[in-house]
Amino acid sequence: MRHESIGGEAKPEVQIENIVATVVLEHSLDLALIESRMPDVDYNPDQFPGLVYRLEQPKVTALIFKSGKMVVTGAKSINQLVFAVKKILKNMINKGIPIHGKPQIQIQNIVASANIGMVIDLEKAALVLPGSMYEPEQFPGLIYRMDKPVVVLLIFSSGKMVVTGAKREEEVVKAVNTIYETLREHGCVIDAGEEFIF
Repeated sequence: MRHESIGGEAKPEVQIENIVATVVLEHSLDLALIESRMPDVDYNPDQFPGLVYRLEQPKVTALIFKSGKMVVTGAKSINQLVFAVKKILKNMINKGIPIHGKPQIQIQNIVASANIGMVIDLEKAALVLPGSMYEPEQFPGLIYRMDKPVVVLLIFSSGKMVVTGAKREEEVVKAVNTIYETLREHGCVIDAGEEFIF
């Protein structure tokens, strides 16, 4: 995918792939009751202590535990996550499952992909980014742990990246823009339009 550059500068693309969150209810849940009233759940207590509930729209999965705690994965935005949690709880209430109080939603991890639209010299980037790890014989990407915001970036020579560890969407954007500026300032990037001469 070629980037349009504005004023000779490519703009990084960022896309959230998955948000992992915990949802805590103020009370415990009867998983056997949920299973008996909701046919679209998986519950095998001998194999796994939680009940698995897959929502089709939006496409998220909730692991629901007896303690009243849920782990929700698959949302592509915070808004989608909140909507999914409300929908799950509403579906349970509609089936006669008692739900009380206000659920507490806590973001555990946001996983995103990014593309700066430029080729990155990873050998050079490894020297510029303090504490980064680059061992191409073992893994083709450079691993960089950023302090502000606290995220881990997997950076590939193609200009593509994976960002993990963020707790808010704006942290992902900030991390990608920061790394992009740092790599540009230190001459670690080559415009994708320029051809390498081997």
